[in-house]
Amino acid sequence: MSVNLGYMFEAGFFGTRAPFFMDLVTLIVSLLPFLVVATISFARNRHYKTHAYLQIFIFAFSVIVLSYFEYGVRAGGGFDAFMKDSRVSYDYAFIVLVFHIIISIITIIFWGTTIFRSKKLLQLGKHRKMGLITFVGVLLTSLTGIWVYFLMFVY
Repeated sequence: MSVNLGYMFEAGFFGTRAPFFMDLVTLIVSLLPFLVVATISFARNRHYKTHAYLQIFIFAFSVIVLSYFEYGVRAGGGFDAFMKDSRVSYDYAFIVLVFHIIISIITIIFWGTTIFRSKKLLQLGKHRKMGLITFVGVLLTSLTGIWVYFLMFVY
């Protein structure tokens, strides 16, 4: 059974040069901090199980979206292909991209660690601090992802 993923490279819905998959991923990444804040509000209101389940769901969904994104980038020709029509300096955009990737990798590892070690972290009184650091990472991942999108497809 073969799956046709050609739709991924059709025009996106933001009206930029970006393909559909890039617009979809950028939309999801831009909403991610708000979703994480919503799950934190469940914990603050003592709905710990809901908080835990939603964090696990959002984390797993983020990993799936990341995989979808990586497939699209690779199949689309990589960073060079997407930078082709940008008027931004390649070197500048590449530095921003590397910064974004570093933040993203650290965040996904930290977030996963926070989720999978949450019971132990709660016992040690460190879960809230790890959660705050994770949120800052999610926020920075979102902001730098939007920044990269603008450099590649808007400017």
